[in-house]
Amino acid sequence: MVKHIFITGGVVSSLGKGLTSAAIGMILERRGLKVSMQKLDPYINVDPGTMSPFQHGEVYVLDDGSETDLDLGHYERYTHAKLSRSSNYTTGKIYSEVIARERRGDYLGSTVQVIPHITDAIKDAIAAGVTPESDVALTEIGGTVGDIESLPFVEAIRQFALERPQGDVLFVHLTLLPYLRASGELKTKPTQQSVGKLREIGIQPDVLICRTEQPMTPEMARKISLFCNVRPEAVIEERDVDFSIYQVPQMLVQAGLDRIIARHLGLPSDLETDLGDWNRMLDSMRRTTDTVEIAVVGKYIELHDAYKSIYESLSHAGIKNQTRVKIRKVRAEDYQAKGASLIEGVDGLLVPGGFGERGVEGKIRAIQHARETGLPFFGICLGMQCATIEFARNVLGLAGAHTAEFSGDTPHPVIHLMADQRNLHEKGGTMRLGSFACRIRPGTLAQRLYGAEVVHERHRHRYEFNNAYRAAFEQAGMAISGVNPDRDLVEILELASHPFFLGVQFHPEFKSRPLAPQPIFDGFVAAARERARKRARVAADGPGASPTQEGGPGSAGSESPASPISLVRPGACVT
Repeated sequence: MVKHIFITGGVVSSLGKGLTSAAIGMILERRGLKVSMQKLDPYINVDPGTMSPFQHGEVYVLDDGSETDLDLGHYERYTHAKLSRSSNYTTGKIYSEVIARERRGDYLGSTVQVIPHITDAIKDAIAAGVTPESDVALTEIGGTVGDIESLPFVEAIRQFALERPQGDVLFVHLTLLPYLRASGELKTKPTQQSVGKLREIGIQPDVLICRTEQPMTPEMARKISLFCNVRPEAVIEERDVDFSIYQVPQMLVQAGLDRIIARHLGLPSDLETDLGDWNRMLDSMRRTTDTVEIAVVGKYIELHDAYKSIYESLSHAGIKNQTRVKIRKVRAEDYQAKGASLIEGVDGLLVPGGFGERGVEGKIRAIQHARETGLPFFGICLGMQCATIEFARNVLGLAGAHTAEFSGDTPHPVIHLMADQRNLHEKGGTMRLGSFACRIRPGTLAQRLYGAEVVHERHRHRYEFNNAYRAAFEQAGMAISGVNPDRDLVEILELASHPFFLGVQFHPEFKSRPLAPQPIFDGFVAAARERARKRARVAADGPGASPTQEGGPGSAGSESPASPISLVRPGACVT
């Protein structure tokens, strides 16, 4: 039978349950086991698709079109678990299903209650999240133990464990040891109280993972063990990492968590946890000295999690290119007001997606600067659409060109509503969502990056490139290098005469992994690295040296187009 691990959190939110859950999943995989991953969220929204990024961070989209919690991004970046819509349930989704059953008469006249009907539905959801080939199923419970909204989920996992054979379920509780600088002490009382809340419900944690800024002393571990009724070796320190979140699996293995899990669940104990390639990756990251700076001009810059997968994808590409990627976060509205001074000296520009008109003109101005100066540019979703608008206005001379999303009376709707979106009224789950094919044009930058004729990428949008303007764009030098073969939708556009200028309608950040960076991010960081090296050579040569080619087509004083850089083939080793 499949073994189950439930991960809960206490004391405060944002402790890193998602990262820890993903790291545990990875550790088990590296012992030769198959895992499934699942997140149960206590909020009442059916899914996060209609929530503001300021409220929830990014919406992570799966191949099947599910709009899910951003923690599922951690699961995919760390493990090979196959995620689907059954990998993320919310209170809203659970209650919707229970109410639908009641309306059908499935409960045969019973009074529908939290116990047993809601908790039974949660247990059904846990079972649905287990993939057929799984040896171990990991389920993370969102929120913090003690929250009212989390209680049905905690009660459900208590019942679930009671109904399983002894030794088939493991409870992991992630908690915080706050450090009081005034007294120079770590405090265990919040952890004791958090575990006390769990024990009141009927759950005794088998493993405690303690987040801390400072080292935990053996005496403190023994105290936590005594007061929380957890064996001393199962009190695990998870100290703040010094340079990368990808250190977490390494840290947990060093603490012996892999052996504890195997012993408790009756899994093969003679297996080794093979982190060889992962450790080599971390060693390479530590040795890296080259640095590039990427400006991200976006709408939700204030919240790091709003663009979580993008930042991680840039990091993955940096690992591949043996380059540290520094992010300069720029609010699109600030760029609109202050201009190019905000991105002076950067090596690349990335404009991400977003919804709503705020900051769009700032994004368009930033893209114009990148096009005219040869600055490597990468646009994603709305970023690609803004590149379309900028080119239409400033190269094709189409005054007032815009997207119909923000300007219903524009004379040139170069971005317009997709045909199948026109008669929809509900917002949740109705966009073009999930994985779709993209046919790549031979001889293009996109083809050199992907090394493939057809790729599949994940989407989340309602508006698309207007094919009525396609011929004009191509005649002016903007190549349509990727198209959906089923519906002839423009997926990728690029400028061949620019060092790196590429926009995509999809979200490639959802397919990037630490050991396998997404090809476009890989090429973008390679282009930024090449620009940084040229600038460094010019600076080293001193006054009077020939400046780096800064001008692209249409830039002031440019006499010839900038030459495309030599790009790294996906999968090749960079030295």
